[in-house]
Amino acid sequence: METAAADANTPPNVDYQTHPDRYKHYNVSYNGPVATLKIDIDEDAGIRPGYKLKLNSYDLGVDIELYDAIQRIRFEHPEVRTVVLTSAKDRIFCSGANIFMLGKSSHAWKVNFCKFTNETRNGLEDSSRHSGLKFIAACNGTTAGGGYEVALACDEIILIDDSSSAVSLPEVPLLGVLPGTGGLTRVTDKRKVRHDLADIFCTTTEGVRGPRAKEWRLVDEVVKPKEFAAYVERRAIELARQSDRPENAKGVTLTPLKRTVDDKGYHYEFVDAQVDDDTRRATLTVKAPTRAQPTDIASIVALGIDWWPLQMGRELDDAILMLRTNNLEVGTWILKTEGDIDRVLAVDATLAKLKDHWLVRETIGLLRRTLARLDVSSRTLIALIESGSCFAGTLLELALAADRTYMLELRETPNEAPKIALSELNFGTYPRVDYLSRIEARFYREEGPIAKARAAIGRKLAAKDADALGLVTAALDDIDWNDEIRIVLEERASMSPDALTGMEANLRFGVAETMETRVFGRLSAWQNWIFIRPNAVGEGGALKVFGTGNKARFNWERV
Repeated sequence: METAAADANTPPNVDYQTHPDRYKHYNVSYNGPVATLKIDIDEDAGIRPGYKLKLNSYDLGVDIELYDAIQRIRFEHPEVRTVVLTSAKDRIFCSGANIFMLGKSSHAWKVNFCKFTNETRNGLEDSSRHSGLKFIAACNGTTAGGGYEVALACDEIILIDDSSSAVSLPEVPLLGVLPGTGGLTRVTDKRKVRHDLADIFCTTTEGVRGPRAKEWRLVDEVVKPKEFAAYVERRAIELARQSDRPENAKGVTLTPLKRTVDDKGYHYEFVDAQVDDDTRRATLTVKAPTRAQPTDIASIVALGIDWWPLQMGRELDDAILMLRTNNLEVGTWILKTEGDIDRVLAVDATLAKLKDHWLVRETIGLLRRTLARLDVSSRTLIALIESGSCFAGTLLELALAADRTYMLELRETPNEAPKIALSELNFGTYPRVDYLSRIEARFYREEGPIAKARAAIGRKLAAKDADALGLVTAALDDIDWNDEIRIVLEERASMSPDALTGMEANLRFGVAETMETRVFGRLSAWQNWIFIRPNAVGEGGALKVFGTGNKARFNWERV
């Protein structure tokens, strides 16, 4: 998955596309309504050289496979209702993120790794909440650090009671860092582990095993080895009976994306990401369908991955990940759209009408998670609504996610001026990680402006009307457009990336808190800070000296 960038035709450093035929770390099997993912990590197959993935420890490459496997279960196997995560290795479920990988990685790599990992785990909970897909962590061995965090993202945790297997979050005493991808947050917010018991748990390297783990709410059940497999199978079937996913539907095969990579960016059929390294900007353009899309479910199923919202969603998701991981200095993303606004609105009408069909529901889920990935990316987002744009319904979410949105006003030739349009999908179909629609978040849940926006559903709004409804930052005429946009982009490029990341995250999520927003907020602030402190990564820091036999040397100041 990693290659050196030698010329314009060389793939980028990290590629998020993979296939089960190329998996090195997961074995996937299917038995009716139950899929089993066995963690079987090849210790010699790290995404980067310089460390071994011992004891089912993982790196970004392992997480890319997990993300791909879950995505394929969603779309290729609609008959699956329960996913069991377990280990193919004896007496070890997963020991978490590879410590030597973390010790050797740059700060940016660590943070991006943590963010993608957490988005994948949030995706498990998202599918449980919205798609009827339930997850069981069958911990058939020691479950530590990030391994326990994978388990925490599941609906139920079953721990083998073999007198040695335990669950633990040992990062604080062992490594001088935090359980960086949601461990602390899920222990309190989701598992409701009592504060004092959580304190003991998170400062004890050996963890908690057996009945005590259940008593402290760290797991849902502990089962003796002889009964373990049968109990997991029975519980998986019981959860499957509660799901409304179809029993006999034919899935949609997720064939590889048609993507071209060159020194100018990432190019797909409906998404184009043009990268300008000199200005540290990327222009991300999403295109409307070029032909009318089907409106009945039989035709949609027949079209499969070529159905525009599914194909576009996959392409946009991939483009966001590629830009975020491989273009670290490209700090501003300019969001644009192109195409027929009526075709976008027609697709939205179909999505709304058929939203209860499994394939439509999963497509909406893909779009919801992709848009949420945009929200939590540490990049400045500027939406530009120009002539030929189609910011309508689902694609209007891009503008609503932006930090600023500018719309062109053509007073002399109003018929050629761009329009935007709201659809029913803008009012709850694509909630952010704080569970609010972007319209709700924009207006701080105030009923008046939200009602005015809802009353405009279906109308094509020119810049003046969009500005009056508060849907854009400013309406600029064609005389001022180029200079105003240039100034905005140049000013942004001159500011501290660190300060902008903190400011944008605070301003984007200023209305409501959820477990997910707390996870990302704590990752951005606490873990970011801890990862660069000498106590963690200095010459005598805990991450640096782990495995050497030397003790960490701490600066004892409390800051």
